[in-house]
Amino acid sequence: MNFGEIVLSAFEAIVANKLRSLLTALGVIIGIAAVIAMMALGAGAQKSVSDRLKGLGTNVLTVRPGQAFSGGLGGQAALTVDDAEALADSPVAIAAVAPEMETRLQVEKGTKNANLSIVGTWPSYFEVNNHQLASGRLFTEAEDRGRRRVVVLGALVGQQLGTDSQALLGQEIRIRGITFEVVGVMAEKGAQGFSNPDESLYLPLATAQLRLIGQDRIRSIAVQAASDGQMTEAMAEIDRKLRREHRLRPGAEADFNIRDQASLLSTFQETAETFSFLLAGIAAISLIVGGIGIMNIMLVSVTERTREIGLRKALGARPSDILQQFLIESLVLCSAGGVLGIAVGVGGSLLLQNLAGWSVEVSIQSVMLAFIFAATVGVTFGLWPAKRAASLSPIEALRYE
Repeated sequence: MNFGEIVLSAFEAIVANKLRSLLTALGVIIGIAAVIAMMALGAGAQKSVSDRLKGLGTNVLTVRPGQAFSGGLGGQAALTVDDAEALADSPVAIAAVAPEMETRLQVEKGTKNANLSIVGTWPSYFEVNNHQLASGRLFTEAEDRGRRRVVVLGALVGQQLGTDSQALLGQEIRIRGITFEVVGVMAEKGAQGFSNPDESLYLPLATAQLRLIGQDRIRSIAVQAASDGQMTEAMAEIDRKLRREHRLRPGAEADFNIRDQASLLSTFQETAETFSFLLAGIAAISLIVGGIGIMNIMLVSVTERTREIGLRKALGARPSDILQQFLIESLVLCSAGGVLGIAVGVGGSLLLQNLAGWSVEVSIQSVMLAFIFAATVGVTFGLWPAKRAASLSPIEALRYE
């Protein structure tokens, strides 16, 4: 038999048992679809983290309150505007400083109201956190010093109040019953972890302290280093100035924490990558289970076609011809299952993206890897049944009932 006849015989055997062939390939289809979907979700998570890192900037440090110890007792330390002013005074490796305090309050416009995040900060906050203005203007340092009742809206605040954010520009809204003028609207930035800056309202820090929150403690201080290469110097400068401001003795434990956002997001990215490999591994196990199913069905096929094999050998078919025929059957089943699995996996990934809003990233490399894996499973798990068919004695095969 020539190779063309062998391939034709293999396809005829598959077509002759359509339902069994489909059920046999189903395990591979599910396995490949799972591999594609899991890798797409993992790659999407990594891309989302990378985009978030670019949005935050790699040279931003965050200072948060730590633990303060007095008389053997520990408690939450405090950061104040004085700390932020000390950091902004005569900076060396620091480019900008932005203190921040945040709470949730009731916001009203007409008959609509919503409980939204209120962020009190300095004008430098927007540059440090890479926020872009869509329309209007930002509040100024003079408005902060004068405790003016002005507010900048996140891109999606209007939706929470039953309108468009742009339509609120120049109008007045009420925050905890106090009237504020909308002077600007930010461009959409996207959710960041558990917070969404697009659904926040931004107002001068002094205004928030005096009129809304009623305290001088701030939640954190964002510090932008002069460059990526001066991060270490900026951290040392922050530590030195805050220790002096808090009157900490040399060697005493700091009552504040300095976090590098780039390192934090890098950890998140590594976690997402590990998680994606874990999911892909689970999906690969399901693909191996599908391969075992193919091997089982091929063994059954060899048993059912024992007399056919004996007849082919009696008519001159070589063991290698029988081996190739059964290997091709297994390979075709797995390859067809791989193609269908890729289609299901890509379609499922896009469905998750459109309906659930998940971030997915389907790459050509993952598709090629999945197909090669499917073909490998076909050859690997089809080899034993093929060898068993090739080793049958023609006389014994013809006697088989």
